[in-house]
Amino acid sequence: MKAIQNGFTLIELMIVIAIIGILAAIAVPQYTTYVNKAHFTEVVLATTPYKIGVEVCVVQLNITTAPIAGCLPGTNGMPPNATAQGNSLYVATVLADSGTGTGQITATSTAALSGKTYILTPALNTTANSSALVVWSNSGSTCLSVGYC
Repeated sequence: MKAIQNGFTLIELMIVIAIIGILAAIAVPQYTTYVNKAHFTEVVLATTPYKIGVEVCVVQLNITTAPIAGCLPGTNGMPPNATAQGNSLYVATVLADSGTGTGQITATSTAALSGKTYILTPALNTTANSSALVVWSNSGSTCLSVGYC
């Protein structure tokens, strides 16, 4: 009479465990980056009132040629600079350029996201047949190097 094999051999189990280990080694870092990107969207969205404020400022000051000037925090439709007051887990500060009034916006994340910055610089839209008044460029942001923005 021939014996029937029950269960798996040790080598089969070791192969399965090795495959799971390889998949986990790849998936965990990707998941961490994905989670941090999701958290950083709070920082990106915190700039929305300031972007709208710059456009309101451009309209109120009737700015038709570059450069944008006079868009200081708390004036001409611009909201004042903000610091998180405990209701935000990931936004530390949102600052509009207070020196020249160019409307540049700098949002900084909390230590939970390593204090990464998101910097938006406005420019008047000169493209014909476009409804956008201001175009935004993201340059000099430290979130770019880690892929958060």
